[in-house]
Amino acid sequence: MAWEPSPLEAQRLDKLARLQEAGIEPFPLRIERTHTTTAAIAAFEAAAEDETITATICGRVMSMRDMGKTVFAHIEDGHGRIQLFLRCEEIGEETHQIFRKLIDLGDFVQATGVLFRTRAGEISLKASEWKLLSKAVSPLPVVKEQEVDGEIVRYSAFADVEERYRQRYADLAVNPDVREVFRTRTKLVTALRRFFDDNDFMEVETPILQPLYGGAAARPFTTHHNQLKQDLYLRISFELYLKRLLVGGIERVYEIGRDFRNEGVSYKHNPEFTQLEFYAAYWDYNDVANFTERMIAYAAQEVLGTTTITYQGHQVNLAPPWQRMTLRDSIKMFAEIDYMEYPDAASLSQAVRKIGGNTPEGASWGQLIDGLLGDYVEPRLIQPTFITQYPRDISPLAKGIPGDPLHVERFEFFIAGLEMGNAFTELNDPLDQRQRFEDLQQLYSKDDDELNPIDEDYLRAMRYGMPPNGGFGTGVDRLTMLFTDKSTIREVLLFPHLRERE
Repeated sequence: MAWEPSPLEAQRLDKLARLQEAGIEPFPLRIERTHTTTAAIAAFEAAAEDETITATICGRVMSMRDMGKTVFAHIEDGHGRIQLFLRCEEIGEETHQIFRKLIDLGDFVQATGVLFRTRAGEISLKASEWKLLSKAVSPLPVVKEQEVDGEIVRYSAFADVEERYRQRYADLAVNPDVREVFRTRTKLVTALRRFFDDNDFMEVETPILQPLYGGAAARPFTTHHNQLKQDLYLRISFELYLKRLLVGGIERVYEIGRDFRNEGVSYKHNPEFTQLEFYAAYWDYNDVANFTERMIAYAAQEVLGTTTITYQGHQVNLAPPWQRMTLRDSIKMFAEIDYMEYPDAASLSQAVRKIGGNTPEGASWGQLIDGLLGDYVEPRLIQPTFITQYPRDISPLAKGIPGDPLHVERFEFFIAGLEMGNAFTELNDPLDQRQRFEDLQQLYSKDDDELNPIDEDYLRAMRYGMPPNGGFGTGVDRLTMLFTDKSTIREVLLFPHLRERE
């Protein structure tokens, strides 16, 4: 739909034309800046009492008080905010009137002057000159601050929360706390990389477009390469490519990047998401668990300055050691079912229905157990917990437990009622791996979303010899939710996927 200016936008377009008539370029090619807002304030505070600090600063006009001969305006940059003090006597009558009449909230300006402290104690810049850098044609959403129970609460003109996600640029512009969420996300990724680098891991990049998809039970997005005349898939996991690198002699490897799964969206799912996976030769899932709890605690300390956080009203201690229990014991505790008493899907399904549980049609024995975990156990796991020993039929890439044909060495870890990650003692027997893949072909129907094709190249790589290893995957988005106390993944994605407006 073509843009039709609103009455307010029409007024701003008129101001834009008047600026151009006055010989002012509303979108100039060059700017000058000697200080950020915070650097200017810091320089003033560090200066001697009789020292003059002159600065040229740039930012968006966020508030304005017109007192006639004097205008007070706050501008914000990516570092903070500072007050401009513009007096007619100092900047000249003509430019003073232009600022008063033609500058709007949301415009970007440049100002040069001397820093001083007002009678109210606020460090400000007394402008001797100013320059328009960018005219905002559309007004930003109005934000008002109001005291509620002793705290200052910011209210945005986004009456529809979803509109914040659709117009994230405007959301970021008016809500500093939203900008802080994404600063925290960046700090988290930086901390994770530092931890891996300090532990002798190599960061790599594996293909996003893949001729076969695998490494997870998920439906892929499909695309087509015209010149190669080949269907390709957006990856659903890095796993099979990262483990190929173990075959090639890279003993510790990790990747942080995008995965894509053509599935539903929810408060914890987005079709495009950021994943962290790592694999280490000569580790088992116990080594991976020990590394995981150290990694998460390290990241919390680096990013938040503490290993004790609050998430949705729950105080959570991320410091090692974490609680560990088997999947069987956790389901016995919270669902009061011992699934080992029901050796097949039919009998287990009947037992689950008796307690009011969900039993999807055609679900395997392992899938029913996984459903019990999600419905009865996951919401109860507030403190960090490793749930270990998963059914073999839903863990085709994990090594079996000696003497137990039904379970494998796999764990998932949970924090604050959220499933946060998944890990295995990885299967490195190519013959067993082929049999597992073939068993899955029989277990799932051919049109099942979770059925992966058999990756013959991966099996060939395994036949060259793969070292024993432990592997791990977690969603960076969910970790960010945890570190920023956000209840939905949309709050930690700059541009989440949304339905089109009808």
